[in-house]
Amino acid sequence: MDLLVIAIILAGLYMAWNIGANDLANAMGTSVGTGALTIKQVIVIAAVFEFLGAVFFGKRVTSTIAKGIVPIDMISSIHPDIVVLGMLAAILAASFWITLATFYNLPVSTSHSIVGSVLGFGLIAAYNGTISFSDIHWAVLLKIVASWFISPALGAIFAFLIFSLIRSLYLHRASDMPAVEKKFIFLQLITACYIAFAHGSNDVANAIGPLSAALNVLGVTGAEIPIWVLIMGGLGMVIGMATWGYKVVETIGSKITELTPTRGFSAQFATASVVLLHSYSSLPISTTHTLVGSVIGVGLAGGLAAVDLSVIWRIISSWIATVPIAALTSAIIFVGLEVIFL
Repeated sequence: MDLLVIAIILAGLYMAWNIGANDLANAMGTSVGTGALTIKQVIVIAAVFEFLGAVFFGKRVTSTIAKGIVPIDMISSIHPDIVVLGMLAAILAASFWITLATFYNLPVSTSHSIVGSVLGFGLIAAYNGTISFSDIHWAVLLKIVASWFISPALGAIFAFLIFSLIRSLYLHRASDMPAVEKKFIFLQLITACYIAFAHGSNDVANAIGPLSAALNVLGVTGAEIPIWVLIMGGLGMVIGMATWGYKVVETIGSKITELTPTRGFSAQFATASVVLLHSYSSLPISTTHTLVGSVIGVGLAGGLAAVDLSVIWRIISSWIATVPIAALTSAIIFVGLEVIFL
C-alpha cells in the first residue's frame, strides 16, 4: 500500500511536469514569439499565476476528471485496488505520450491525453466485468469531446474579431505601426498573466484528478481535494515549463504564423477567456486546441497565406492520434499492473 501511495504521487508529479513542458509552454508561447517577454520572464509569470489558478480555481475540473468519466465510487466499493491501479495507469499513459510529443516539439492536448487514458482504464474494467459498459459516463464524455471541437473554433472566432477590431481602430489609423505595437507589449504582459491563471484553473486537473481519486480510495485524503494536492500540481507544471518548455514555445511562438504584440494579445485574450469559461463550467477543455485555434484566427485575419498550413496539419495529426494512443497505452499498463499487484 505504501508503495502504491509513493508511486501514484510520483506519477502525478511527472504528469504535472509534462503539462508544464507542453501545455503551459504552448499557452505562454505567443508572448515569447512576439518578443513581448523572454523565457525567464514567462517562467516567473507562470510561477505566480499558474499556481494561483490551480490552487484557487482548479477544483471544479479536477472533480470531473476524477469521477466524471468512470464510476469511481462504484468500482471502489467493489475493488478499491482497481481504482488505484487504473488511475496510476492513466497518469503514466498520458505522461508517456506527452513526453514523446514534447520531444518532437508538438503541442498536444494534455486534456485529451488524460481523458483518453481514464477511458482506457474504464473500458478494461468493463471488459473484466467490474462494471458494465453502460456504467461509463458517456454523456459527460460526449460533452467533454464536444468542447474540444467547440473551444478552438471559439478561440479562432474570438481572436479574429479582437485582432480585426484592433487593426481597424488602431493599426490602420496610426501614423506610426511600430508605436502601436509597443503599447500592446504591456497589454500582452497582462494577458500572459490572464492565460497562465486560466490554464492553471483547467489543466491542473489533468495531473491531480486521477491522483486525487486514487489517494481518496487509499484513505490518504478525504472526498474533498486537499490544498496540498493542488499546490503540488501547480508547482509541477511550473517546473516543467522552466526545464523543458522551450521546445513547444518555438512551435506556437513562431512556426504557425508571424506574431506581433497586437496579434499575440488577441490570441492570448481569446484563449484565456474561453478556457476560464469552461473551467467555471467544470469541463476539461484543451488549452492547446484553443490557443492554436486563436493563433490561426489572428493569422487568417491577415489572409490564408499568412498561416503555415503544413505546421497546422502536423499539429492536428497529433491531436487525432492522442485519444486512441492514450487509451490503448493506459489499457496495456493497467493490465500489467493488475498482474503485478493483484
